[in-house]
Amino acid sequence: MTKLDTQTGHPGGPADRGDTLLDLPRTPAGSDLASLDARSISAWFGDHKVLDRVSLTMPAGQVTALIGPSGCGKSTFLRILNRMHELVPSASLAGEVLLDGRDLYAPARRITDARRQVGMVFQKPNPFPAMSIYDNVLAGLKLTGTRASRGTRDALVEETLTKAGLWKEVRDRLRQPGGALSGGQQQRLCIARSLAVRPRVLLMDEPCSALDPTSTRRIEETIAELAVEVTIVIVTHNMQQAARVSDQCAFFLAAQGTPGAIVEYGPTKSMFDNPQDQRTYDYVNGRFG
Repeated sequence: MTKLDTQTGHPGGPADRGDTLLDLPRTPAGSDLASLDARSISAWFGDHKVLDRVSLTMPAGQVTALIGPSGCGKSTFLRILNRMHELVPSASLAGEVLLDGRDLYAPARRITDARRQVGMVFQKPNPFPAMSIYDNVLAGLKLTGTRASRGTRDALVEETLTKAGLWKEVRDRLRQPGGALSGGQQQRLCIARSLAVRPRVLLMDEPCSALDPTSTRRIEETIAELAVEVTIVIVTHNMQQAARVSDQCAFFLAAQGTPGAIVEYGPTKSMFDNPQDQRTYDYVNGRFG
């Protein structure tokens, strides 16, 4: 693919919307898992190249951790995976992102469809502060034009809050503002909001960096529980966390002003116990970064 100008604007315009009925029943856990395949991804902000020909397969039903020092392109790569990179003025990219073999950047593909299938949880919890916990969970349905009965909405709120490990803590105050929750609870609310639109892949950009140890542990437990039904890609600077939660690991590095690239990729245990590149060994053992 040649270098593309990806300034296509925000989702949700008339050509991008279409009401659909929410199909609540799901196939058995694990039967609809999706793989995500990035092929030769390069990225620019203006004339500044930040990623250089990054290729990475993120296997279905596994947790893939992206590790590396700040400024090596991990978060940019993550945002490319669900078409958020193009919202940045002057941003451009080259390469392909395939969800089960289908290009997420195909001209005929709706942006809202791509982001519904590949959800995102950000570093800082971002619930709508004045919106109730209940309405926060369902916010994605409105953005994607998805209609559902009251009973279906109620069931979906309970289901996704349970999966996010938050239901027991908030079930008696669903009409209270989401912004009144603690930081860890807000992050789990954002996970529930992402799950409500039935994503096949869930991206997490340092989801625990602003949380206390107890909240971090609960988020990590949630990640382990979710991996049976959704493919997860997580950016983390915490090497212990990467070792605990991920099945596969990719080490990004941008050396001496060069664009970010993957130095090494493989099973997490091998990456930590027997890395093939000295730079990987040095990084996972805290010698730089």
